Amino acid sequence: MSRDQLIAMTRSLIAHGEAGTIEQADDVLRVPASAYIDEDLFETEKKRIFRRLPLMVAPSCELPEPGDYKAMEICGVPLLLTRQKDGSVTSLLNMCAHRGNPVAATGTTGNATRFTCGYHGWTFKSDGALIGISDPKDFGSIDKAANCLTRFPVYESAGLIWTTLDPASQLSIADYLCGYDSLLDAFGFSDWTLFSQRTLEGPNWKTAYDGYLDFYHLPILHKDTFGADFFNRANFFAWGPHQRLSNPSKFAQKTGSDEMLDLTAFSDDELPADALVQGVWTIFPHISIASFYGGGQRGALISQLFPGADVGESFTTQYYVMENQPETPEQVASAHEQFDFLETVVRDEDYATGKRQHDALRSGLMKEVLFGRNEGGGQVFHQWVDRLTKASDDELKEIFAGEQRQAAE
Repeated sequence: MSRDQLIAMTRSLIAHGEAGTIEQADDVLRVPASAYIDEDLFETEKKRIFRRLPLMVAPSCELPEPGDYKAMEICGVPLLLTRQKDGSVTSLLNMCAHRGNPVAATGTTGNATRFTCGYHGWTFKSDGALIGISDPKDFGSIDKAANCLTRFPVYESAGLIWTTLDPASQLSIADYLCGYDSLLDAFGFSDWTLFSQRTLEGPNWKTAYDGYLDFYHLPILHKDTFGADFFNRANFFAWGPHQRLSNPSKFAQKTGSDEMLDLTAFSDDELPADALVQGVWTIFPHISIASFYGGGQRGALISQLFPGADVGESFTTQYYVMENQPETPEQVASAHEQFDFLETVVRDEDYATGKRQHDALRSGLMKEVLFGRNEGGGQVFHQWVDRLTKASDDELKEIFAGEQRQAAE
């Protein structure tokens, strides 16, 4: 079924490419400039979007083995992800049940079967169970089962791991994805490997994310990197708030080559896997996935975006995942070259521009920003941000249960 959907999208892109057309939004959208600079709104978005909705917190290949863990912080919430012996992932609040001290240092990864708090020595299993208290005879009676690390909802699919930073959340992560993860499975990330990663500083999180949903700027802003003759048109496909954007064309680049394939010459069964997933795949509210080739292997850049402490700050972790680890020195060098190129494009062009844009908007002299009919991805993104920020918890469940039903039809 997922391949059928991918084929249908590809045939639609081919048809539009041959006709020289794109799908357009009904009208130009006007978004208040305050949506980017209002500090109160920014704090509300962190609470209502990032601390309430499922977030893609790691590619599965970042925690490939039992005992692997990752400690991170998202909008003030300390998170600990652990891989269990049975292969499942546990998502925990990284705060000791005694006084709240993190049991694993934020920003670290490693392999451990247990975690001991560095403050008073309370010890927890990797699934969060409390198993040891220092000097229990002095401390007093305590129910260990009632003082485990707090668990968050977690979901792993398509080689990606999601969690919701609300232990009481009733929103199904599967419903939230609207069937989108079945399409992401076409990348094959479940069997891929993590080559490298880095974190970049960026502008306001929506300013940064706008760029991932925008092909319109490619031959202008990136004329010195991608080239001035690069395409600037995109068609958009949506599953709830999650979107894929891809250039309408009958051509696709052959993997590992500059050769362009004429997709009209292929039957549905013959269409290459790369052609079926070309473009940019976004997972609301903060993930972008794009395919690349370097080091003699298929690769993908997974960009994970989080708001910073200030309305004008964000942080993006770039994961460069590959179908196989490059083996020879030449392949390793080639993979690093591709990854470094992508860092340059995002840091020195996209995010540098976004920071200048944000500084200008903070003057308060521009009341609205515009999203054209050819910028449907940005339109949909801002409409969903507004809708989900305002929705109650019960409304969230209703919204995504309905979207999941619709996706299944």
